[in-house]
Amino acid sequence: MTNVRMLAGLALVLVSGLARAELSALVAIEPTARKEGLMVSRTGIESSLSKAVGRAVTVVTSDDLADVMRSTRSGAHDLFIAPAQVAASALARGYELVGATAPADQYVLVGRQRFASTAAVRGNRIYLPQQDSIYTYMARGMLNATGLSFKDLSNVEYARYPQAGLTALRVGASDATVIRREDWADWDKENPGVAKVLATSDHVPGGFSVVMKSDLPADVRARIMKWFASPGTGANLRPVTERPDMQAYKTVAQLGTFTPTHLPGAEVVNAARVQQLLSDGAVFVDTRTDKEFRAKRVPNALFVPYHEKSLKDTAYDVAADDFAGLAKLDKGAPTIFACNGAECWKSYKASRAALSAGFKRVYWFRGGLPEWEKAGLLVAKE
Repeated sequence: MTNVRMLAGLALVLVSGLARAELSALVAIEPTARKEGLMVSRTGIESSLSKAVGRAVTVVTSDDLADVMRSTRSGAHDLFIAPAQVAASALARGYELVGATAPADQYVLVGRQRFASTAAVRGNRIYLPQQDSIYTYMARGMLNATGLSFKDLSNVEYARYPQAGLTALRVGASDATVIRREDWADWDKENPGVAKVLATSDHVPGGFSVVMKSDLPADVRARIMKWFASPGTGANLRPVTERPDMQAYKTVAQLGTFTPTHLPGAEVVNAARVQQLLSDGAVFVDTRTDKEFRAKRVPNALFVPYHEKSLKDTAYDVAADDFAGLAKLDKGAPTIFACNGAECWKSYKASRAALSAGFKRVYWFRGGLPEWEKAGLLVAKE
C-alpha cells in the first residue's frame, strides 16, 4: 500500500510538472488592427514558438478588450501579444517587456470646426471604440488634461471601428472622436473643412507589444525574447524590434479608467483590514466572472457576479448593469465587495448598489484579489 501511495504521489508530481511546462499566450486584437491581427497565425506561433522554447505553447486570440484586460489582472496567460494598454496593464502585474513590433503612434482628438478648443467638447457627443480600446484611453487622457470627464459630455457612443467616428462627424451624428494621427491626415485631405485637431496625445508604443511573466525560468525568457526578435517565424507576426521606454507604458496605464479612492457611506479597506473583518465574521463577496472566480479567489468568498455594461465612470448608468445576486445577501451582515483591483469597477458599483439597497456595513476592498495576493495571503483555487 505504501508503494502504491508513493507511485501515486510521484505520478501527481510528474503531471504537475508537465502542466507547469506548458505556456499560454493571448493575441489581443484592436478593432482597427483587425486585418493585421487576423493575419497573425495562431497555429504558426504555437508550432514555431513551442520548438524554440522547448515547451508546448497554446495560443488564443480575442478582440474583446474588456475580457483581455481582465486576463491581465488575473495573470491568466504567460504571454500577451497585444496593444499598448493591455501590455501596460500586464506590466503592472508581474510581467516583463519583450518589446513592440512598430514605432510609436500618436492620437488626435478631432472635433467640429466651430470648437475653439478641447474645452468646447463639453456637453457634446463623442464617438469611440470599445471602452478598453487604446483610442478610448487616449480620449480620456486628452479630455482630462482640460479638466473634462466623459460624464461632462451629452453622449458617449461606443462601437467597434474608430474610422466610423470620422464618418459620424461628417454626417453630423457625432461632434468629436479620436483617431491615429496618420489616419487623420489621410482623411482630412479627402474631407477638408469637416473637422479639426483639438488635442494631440503623447507617443504610444505602436503595433503589438509583447510581455511575458517575469517569473518564467531565465532560459525560457531568453528563448522567447530571441524568437520574437527573429524574422521568418512562420507566424505572420512582425519581428519585435522596438524597445519602448517603460514610462510610455506607465503613461498609458495612468490614462486608463481607475476607480475613485473614496466611496461615501462605505469603508475603503486594505488587505490587512479585510483579514480582520473576515476573522470577525464579515462576508466576502467576489463580483468577478465565473471563470475568474474558479481560477483563484479569497478563501470562503461568495460568488455574486456584477454584470457590467455601463461606463467605467462615477456617472455610470445603473440600469445598464445587472446585480440581481445582491438580493440574496443579508443586509445586516458586514459585507466586503471585491474584484480585480483599482482598474476594476465591478466592486465599486456593487458597493454603491449595496448602499442604495440599505446595507449598513459596506466595505469596499479596492485593491481586490491582486492586493490580497501581493500581501502573500492564501488563495483558493479550483
